[in-house]
Amino acid sequence: MRTIGLLVRRELRAYFDTGWGWTILAMVLILDGLMFYAFALGSRERFSTDVLSDFFYLSSGTTMIAGVLLTMRLIAEERQTGTFVLLQTAPIRPIEIVLGKFLGAFGFLTILTLLTTYMPALIFVHGKVSIGQIVVGYVGLLSLGAATLAVGTFSSALAKNQLLAAMIGSGILVFLLLGWLVGQVTEPPLSAVFSYSAIFDRHFQPFMKGRLNTEGLVYYGSLCFAFLLMATRVLQ
Repeated sequence: MRTIGLLVRRELRAYFDTGWGWTILAMVLILDGLMFYAFALGSRERFSTDVLSDFFYLSSGTTMIAGVLLTMRLIAEERQTGTFVLLQTAPIRPIEIVLGKFLGAFGFLTILTLLTTYMPALIFVHGKVSIGQIVVGYVGLLSLGAATLAVGTFSSALAKNQLLAAMIGSGILVFLLLGWLVGQVTEPPLSAVFSYSAIFDRHFQPFMKGRLNTEGLVYYGSLCFAFLLMATRVLQ
């Protein structure tokens, strides 16, 4: 646990000490703010719950983009710069490397996500929403983000450079996003399998509406476990 903690602090420091982390943070906050103002608030009167649902819908996209950008450098950059040899020769197990880097990226993504809480707070100026819906929405957002980071960590473990890691991670996420569409054009039992594998449609939408989706939490947790396990196997 001490080794993992050291790696987590190392990764968090790397995000804040370089322009890359600050660039991603600024990009996500600007995009979320612009889309919230343009699409969620809009120019017509709407129910406050619908505005909040749209905010989480729009934020899910920027969260997944941020997840890919944050993880593309985790292991692939170590290979590019030659520092990965130091990790391999150090008394650190592959599972500790994977968990340390994943948790460091998740810590940064959590900070980034919580910085957007001022947007749902703006709804209280002219409307009223349940605090529970906001909390549940952020639980879903962080769960989706964790799953994206796990996919990105696996992609970074496979790739020899950061660009290839981003391409592999994006390809896997696109496949998972389109699972619901494939499920509609296939016959049972394949349709049920593809529909369940969709990372957004079935699992994230209940969170948007303030419903704590235990099936979604199990799905995102399973996705994290599977891709982090595969990333560990790749390093081994």
